[in-house]
Amino acid sequence: MSWDWHYSGEILPDLLNGLRYTLTATLLGYVIALVLGLVWTLLRRSPSRVFNQVVRWVTEFIRSTPLIPQLYFVFFVLPAWGVTIGSLTAGTITLGIHYSTYTAEVYRAGIADVPKGQWEACTALNLPRSRVWLDVVLPQAIRRVIPTLGNYLIAMFKDSPMLLAINVAELLFSAYQVGSKSLQFLEPITMVGLLFVVVSVISSILVRRLERRYATN
Repeated sequence: MSWDWHYSGEILPDLLNGLRYTLTATLLGYVIALVLGLVWTLLRRSPSRVFNQVVRWVTEFIRSTPLIPQLYFVFFVLPAWGVTIGSLTAGTITLGIHYSTYTAEVYRAGIADVPKGQWEACTALNLPRSRVWLDVVLPQAIRRVIPTLGNYLIAMFKDSPMLLAINVAELLFSAYQVGSKSLQFLEPITMVGLLFVVVSVISSILVRRLERRYATN
């Protein structure tokens, strides 16, 4: 078995198109994870102990459940209840919800690291609760955890091939499709691996730069 360079050039556009869907699902899912993760964190700080526990159980359930069953539930089960969404949308939302339970823990750690004196100063100044969170606590907490949040973006990108399970035309799906047509899988699968490595390495370099930047400030 030898490498076919001509065939590789022919299938590259199809793979790059699959990469486009992969990046779309990853980036949009990441936005959902960032926003929803912060919502989970703030809800966990509710003064109601019962509500706090309910939110904790929900996030623990989502985090403890494999991503594949969650994808199947959103794409195949929800239509039975009248909720039908496209495969890319279902995959993006599921990725976002799944990873929001991880970003929630990151936010929680960041908030816990805010010095106690900051809270006491806000109390002494009698600042409204909204200003305490928006102007004092969240800017400091989020700044501390930006590098960790970046690592979850890379992890989400690496988990994106699971969207193949619900027929999202992402990178691995595209490789399978072109390989099935020609019965040549060496080139498409290898090229998929290389594309994942390239994007992951570039992302890792950016995350490391963020770590150095915020470590020195």
